[in-house]
Amino acid sequence: MKSFLSLTISLLFCSGTVKASNKEQPNILFIFTDDHALNAISAYDGPLAKIAPTPHLDRIAREGMLFNHCLVTNSICAPSRAVVLTGKYSHINGQLTNKNVFDGSQQTVPKLLKKGGYQTAIVGKWHLKSIPTGFDHFEVLKGQGQYYNPMLFTNGKNTDHVGYTTDVITDQALTWLDQRDPDKPFFLMCQHKAPHGKWEPALRHLHEFDDIEIPEPTTLFDDYSGRSPASAQHKMGIADHIGEKRLMMRYASKFTPEQFKQFDQAFRPKNKAFIKADLTGKDRTRWHYQRYIKNYLRCVKAVDENIGRMLDYLDRKKLTKNTIVIYSSDQGFWLGEHGWFDKRWMYEESLHTPLLIRWPNRIKPSSKNELLVSNLDFAPTFLELAGAKPAKDMQGESLLPLFKGNTPKNWRKTHYYHYYEAGGHGVPIHYGVTDGKQKLIRFPDNTLNTWEFFDLEADPMEMKNLYAEKSYRTNIQSMKKELHRLRKLYKIED
Repeated sequence: MKSFLSLTISLLFCSGTVKASNKEQPNILFIFTDDHALNAISAYDGPLAKIAPTPHLDRIAREGMLFNHCLVTNSICAPSRAVVLTGKYSHINGQLTNKNVFDGSQQTVPKLLKKGGYQTAIVGKWHLKSIPTGFDHFEVLKGQGQYYNPMLFTNGKNTDHVGYTTDVITDQALTWLDQRDPDKPFFLMCQHKAPHGKWEPALRHLHEFDDIEIPEPTTLFDDYSGRSPASAQHKMGIADHIGEKRLMMRYASKFTPEQFKQFDQAFRPKNKAFIKADLTGKDRTRWHYQRYIKNYLRCVKAVDENIGRMLDYLDRKKLTKNTIVIYSSDQGFWLGEHGWFDKRWMYEESLHTPLLIRWPNRIKPSSKNELLVSNLDFAPTFLELAGAKPAKDMQGESLLPLFKGNTPKNWRKTHYYHYYEAGGHGVPIHYGVTDGKQKLIRFPDNTLNTWEFFDLEADPMEMKNLYAEKSYRTNIQSMKKELHRLRKLYKIED
């Protein structure tokens, strides 16, 4: 028996054969949300930290590492998820936009981990229009899903559930953990719909924040005069574009009679008062903002509570020490900055996504990392955690050296971004490069054909396009050179 336990298992990956002890392979719990802004996580100490604390997310940061500069390659739902699964940019994995169907036949992390002895599962939001592959178990929302009483596509069959979707996803994830093979390490992707719009809070949170005014962003009434024409053509304004369903003037979900009664009792009187007030101009925008941000934060509160349930489960089952917990989102989000909701742009609030990682006895508690990391790095990290070297065709880098506080010699100093979905919310196709201190963006559309350059140290809110400024000419040329280098490195055709 002892000799059997001491044997190593051979893990055959595309990158080659590696050896790792089954007992040394950690469980991997990947918790993934949709559209979670850094400013809605109190561990990031933003302007909402004291108003809307997230104690369970903060626990991951307190017991592990918080990454301040995790950047996405393409700030929209399906492409971001494809990057996480493949470790490849959108033009390589084929998921350029939300409209594409993900090619499930290609190499993915769950397939490689399954070959390496892991039991694999995904529960929650999938949003890739194809049937999940490489998982021992999948239980995913149909399309975008709803906030109440979701239908889940479970291993090829539709299953109906009653309850709040964030709670239901956690329930089903914990059920799978209870039923899994305890002799195998697990890779579980627990992926929430929240806090994606339309922002319908849990019944228990309907009156959260009722008695306070949420502080407005300083750029809520941005007129976009300091930039190229690109940002001014948006259709994601809280003032004009957010819509009745997103503001809970009309409801989107299917409710049980009792759910509807409670939901309607919370919103109908407020809606009537708003209509009666007949607000205009900035007063109307301010009302829209308060309704939007409160509902968004209410949805986040349910996410945080359910993360607490997952962490408590690991404690209760004595799995904490051998389970790495990774929390992230498919992209950032605007919480009223520049007058916006949504994402897509290469601007800071959309480009940055949260990343919190806990690995007991491997990551120093309360660590903070300031390097440029990317969702492109998630796949190689998962593989190296399992004892495998990243597959050779993956374009990211494993984060494991960073867990020890080390900076690898050739770690990236710049990041390439590319958004392909023309027209959504008025956002044009664009691509660019950033080093965290300055940013160059190209809008190649014939009607725009323009550039933007921002000095992020002097102008962190990106209010002034400096592309035409002579004093920045050398900086701009240097960034153009770097942009060309990255496009060549990542095999992007000009």
